[in-house]
Amino acid sequence: MKKRLLGTLEVSEIGMGCMGFSHGYGKVPEEEYSLHAIEKAYEFGCTLFDTAETYGREMFYPGHNEELVGKALAPFRKHVVLATKFHLCPEELEEGRTPYDAVLDHLTASMNRLKTDYVDLYYLHRTNDLVPVETIAEVMGKLIQKGLIRGWGMSQVSVDTLRKTHEITPVSAVQNLYSMVERDCEKEIFPYCIENHIGVVPFSPIASGLLSGKVTVDTKFEGDDVRKFVPQLSKENLAANQPLLDILGEYAKTKAATAAQISLAWMLHKYPNVVPIPGSKNQERILENLGACNVTLTDEEFAALESALNACTVYGHRGHVESEQKAFSNNWRKDQP
Repeated sequence: MKKRLLGTLEVSEIGMGCMGFSHGYGKVPEEEYSLHAIEKAYEFGCTLFDTAETYGREMFYPGHNEELVGKALAPFRKHVVLATKFHLCPEELEEGRTPYDAVLDHLTASMNRLKTDYVDLYYLHRTNDLVPVETIAEVMGKLIQKGLIRGWGMSQVSVDTLRKTHEITPVSAVQNLYSMVERDCEKEIFPYCIENHIGVVPFSPIASGLLSGKVTVDTKFEGDDVRKFVPQLSKENLAANQPLLDILGEYAKTKAATAAQISLAWMLHKYPNVVPIPGSKNQERILENLGACNVTLTDEEFAALESALNACTVYGHRGHVESEQKAFSNNWRKDQP
């Protein structure tokens, strides 16, 4: 698989979101199945694995996903880029605790679960108006100096927030919502990140399965499956977005690929700094998504596809900062990557 840069971190051009092995997509697989899936992804050439301290609820617990990912990656830890995320609540800064001490507590707990003594890419999971992002940037700079993290990133942020932090401690990556049907990042995030050598790591790059063409009005989302809340997957919007899916289907047939692979190949062609992290709990889907690296669009094919997409109206638009979720506390939602 070809390589790309997230700041100075070299990674495979497609990464792997691991949340689904712990929560978010209904019933989770058996542990051995999940461990084997991560191993298969690595053998395929994937070197970017994404998790978070909060992934794991109901049947399990926060931290479950980090433990699973740490166990899976242990045999080849030095050969991958491991990304995890934390969220800092104002309550943690009471009684004179410094932001550095509070963040270090989160990082230490994550490293213990991940069975590692450093994290390659450490994200602020969500911003909070009560904890200045400039303060977080300063803390991240100290953690980088100490060798505890190699780079840092932000998730679901606007360009104004990104600019404030990048000027203090250079940001390696932004993890925002981005796909063919969620293109807000194209206006400001991508231009700023390209100019400043920041990677963009889209979560839900296949729009929660919409762009795979496999989700239909008869698809049932059970348990904690977050897709039941995705507006594009409502029965009305599935039908309304069919013209876009038809376009994908035509390209998939022409390129002997799947619709999901075309959607990933499209963004890889469009931006040199994009590294999507499709998430799935299914081994077959994981390898299919990684296989998008073998699908190449010519400039002419890309231009025609881009023109066709621009002519489509998207129903159920969410927006890349819909989950910025400012000023929330320890009871924050855990259903967002």
